[in-house]
Amino acid sequence: MKPLSENLGEVPKSYDPKLVEDHWWMFWEKERFFVADVRSEKPSFVIVIPPPNVTGSLHMGHMLVYTLHDIVVRWKRMLGFNTLWLPGTDHAGIATQNVVERQLAAEGKTRHDLGREAFEKRVWAWKEQSGNIILRQLRRLGGSCDWTRERFTLDEGLSRAVREVFVRLYEEGLIYRGKRLINWCVRCGTALSDLEVKAQLVQGELSYIRYPIKSDSASLPGVAPGSEFIAVATTRPETMLGDAAVAANPKDERYQHLVGKTLVLPLLNREIPLIADDFVDPEFGTGLVKVTPAHDPNDFEIGLRHGLEMLTVIDESGRMTQAAGRFQGMDRFQCRREVLKALAEQNLLEKTVGFAHNVGHCDRCRTVVEPALSTQWFVKTKPLAEPAIQAVEDGRIRFVPDNWSKTYFEWMRNIKDWCISRQLWWGHRIPAWYCENCGEINVARETPARCHSCGHTKLRQDTDVLDTWFSAALWPFSTLGWPDETEDLKKFYPTSLLITAFDIIFFWVARMIMAGLRFMGDVPFRTVYIHSLVRDAEGQKMSKSKGNVIDPLEVMEQYGTDAVRFTLAIMAAPGTDISLSHDKMLSYRAFANKVWNAARFILLNLESLQSRLSPGFSIASAPAAFAERRSELSSIDRWILSRLNSTVNHINQALEDFRFHEASHELYHFFWHELCDWYIEFVKSKVTDRSQDGKPDLSCDLLIFVFDQALRLLHPFMPFITEELWQRLPHDGRSLAIQEFPRDRRELADVATEKQVEALIDVIVKIRDLRQKMNVEPSRRIQANLASADPALRSLLAEALPYIQNLARCEQVRIVPSIGQDNHSSRSVASGIEIELPLAGMIDLNSERARLQHEIDKIQKDMSPIREKLSNQEFLKNAPEKVVKLNQSRLVEFQEKLGKLQENLKRLSELRA
Repeated sequence: MKPLSENLGEVPKSYDPKLVEDHWWMFWEKERFFVADVRSEKPSFVIVIPPPNVTGSLHMGHMLVYTLHDIVVRWKRMLGFNTLWLPGTDHAGIATQNVVERQLAAEGKTRHDLGREAFEKRVWAWKEQSGNIILRQLRRLGGSCDWTRERFTLDEGLSRAVREVFVRLYEEGLIYRGKRLINWCVRCGTALSDLEVKAQLVQGELSYIRYPIKSDSASLPGVAPGSEFIAVATTRPETMLGDAAVAANPKDERYQHLVGKTLVLPLLNREIPLIADDFVDPEFGTGLVKVTPAHDPNDFEIGLRHGLEMLTVIDESGRMTQAAGRFQGMDRFQCRREVLKALAEQNLLEKTVGFAHNVGHCDRCRTVVEPALSTQWFVKTKPLAEPAIQAVEDGRIRFVPDNWSKTYFEWMRNIKDWCISRQLWWGHRIPAWYCENCGEINVARETPARCHSCGHTKLRQDTDVLDTWFSAALWPFSTLGWPDETEDLKKFYPTSLLITAFDIIFFWVARMIMAGLRFMGDVPFRTVYIHSLVRDAEGQKMSKSKGNVIDPLEVMEQYGTDAVRFTLAIMAAPGTDISLSHDKMLSYRAFANKVWNAARFILLNLESLQSRLSPGFSIASAPAAFAERRSELSSIDRWILSRLNSTVNHINQALEDFRFHEASHELYHFFWHELCDWYIEFVKSKVTDRSQDGKPDLSCDLLIFVFDQALRLLHPFMPFITEELWQRLPHDGRSLAIQEFPRDRRELADVATEKQVEALIDVIVKIRDLRQKMNVEPSRRIQANLASADPALRSLLAEALPYIQNLARCEQVRIVPSIGQDNHSSRSVASGIEIELPLAGMIDLNSERARLQHEIDKIQKDMSPIREKLSNQEFLKNAPEKVVKLNQSRLVEFQEKLGKLQENLKRLSELRA
């Protein structure tokens, strides 16, 4: 066993991530440690990356999900699985097109100036130059992806898969072209998926419009004097120009007598009916709603149920159509103002009140989205949804946390047909051609030479592209070579796990399940883990407008990638959001330094340690050797081995259950406290004793073994520092990334010894506490008397006397039958062991009492103005919340410190001078 490289140099006093990180991710990739083997007999573990947009760069949400991916993948690889973490990017149709169109705009051009073919070439050129930034950043994060299998949703293989799926669904009658209501962005000029529409709370107005009830004696275009009116409340008065009806709830007694009556549409004087429909909420507005089927999704459904006319009054550019009468050509928002003005002039505007409501905005350009009646391509989803629901119900797919399955069921059981066409130039072109002779639609896998209906050769391909989510739905199998029966597909489908965010359960997760079951006959993954959201330190959502965005690249540079990864992992409790702060990342940077310093102690003494290793020592054979030579191990050695084994079992189970935070806490406690604070301190004097060089010592074997195992446990969470240190320590193999992850070694478990050593630690801690409370100088060595009725504890104390003397800074430690009644002593009890510290000559009791009283007086003086502020109602009412909380926090700190000082003074007062 020896370090892989003889050129790793001296061990710096502190850990500098900048000197380590780039080297190791390039080393891992060059050595192909993460390449999955299609011929391997090992069990497979497969994750496909949620493909980030090719336009994107790393944000904290990405860093969380990729960190969790990498923890699981590295853990499974070390457990002996043939792992495949397949990376790639999404072409992100509208986002990418917008990026390039903005570039053209800066040049004074539009995509139409270039033409479609030239524009597509321009986008491809941009993609090759700038489009994979996020994957380079993922490498820097330490992502152990199989980079040889990297895919892109527009590459040749995936394009063929998309065409195959489209054609099959069309041939099965599950894809159709029809006129339905969709989301339309007037600025981007395309239909949008629901995911691309973001609801935003807007302070708008609710306008109450009077609709005349047509009397038998009245004739259009006017209404006879004295006619009745009904009032309808709306947030969109401009769409009233396209009204086809007014509706009431059939159970609403106020309007039952009016159902079937004819109304006169204000301003346009068209006749429309008053109908009854269960959808209407009697509590909203007046209990009546205007029905505009071509401009509202709910109205569209009402229109279908009642066979209403669907008039389009707002066109694709957001301007009023000819059907809007004298308002034709106006912008939709200008029209809103003019309609209200005209209604007021005719005394048909009853009132307008402020009203806050959600309005859909385009996720890319923030323009208000227009529900629009449009001819588009759709997928019939109900036949696909039913088996997808069944797959979760029968347990073939499970959600973690389980409550997300309820969300999935709710969405899937209320699923509507999916609009898959987009009016863009960048994306998968719809494989449909229109015959210019007979008008027939030709859907084909390859460009057809002639019309399949009339044989004519003049065919025009549909100009639309497919929704980005259409290709993303095929990701788990298209990336593995489908529709070909590739070796990858046979070996790695279905995948094992999907880690993703809750907001795309329906838009991506559900569609992958539907596609996988339809085209592969099996689920695309077995488990869906829904990760937390990353928020700022106050729990607020991060946004540029709030100025609270944390840039992962900046904090990786500042604290080191390992520290940021560990921070995210230790806070990733299922079902809770992460409140990220710089203080927390700084804390785990300190943890990385703790790991480094512990390793540095071993490395500085490595020559001595290696000279004292048992003949034939190896990490692999060490557990069996320790079990065989158990009687030669000290209680301290047996304790750390047992604690290591318990930690191993807890971490493996926590990762199996996706409880990343529990695994991280377990690691932190074991490494920082049990290994560094206690075990290394227990054995430090033995390790540094050069007089024993050359003499085999099991404790030296054990220190090397335990530290090696601790690095393995930590590696999935903090890959860079652990690889660096492992390479410097005695080891076998080329990389820590491909070593065996620690597993249960029951032969090392020793619960009884664990309890005994915990009692010993408790004794040392209590002695330290007594010293501090009595203000004994840290450098001064004292005497301690210990007593216990338990023979096993007395035996342990006798064995551990050197440890107690060293770590509690005691000149002498005596094990006595019982503790006396000397009033010039300080006493405590630790795990059934009585402790006495004789203080005669150690401290000047009178001086110490005076010092404590002085501190108490000072704190009480400092507390007085804070108490006055917090008891002042004017201060509490007018002061900023942060100032109030700061004062409350300071008061609590003073109170805690005061309590301790008073306790110490009381203790001293009980002692005789």
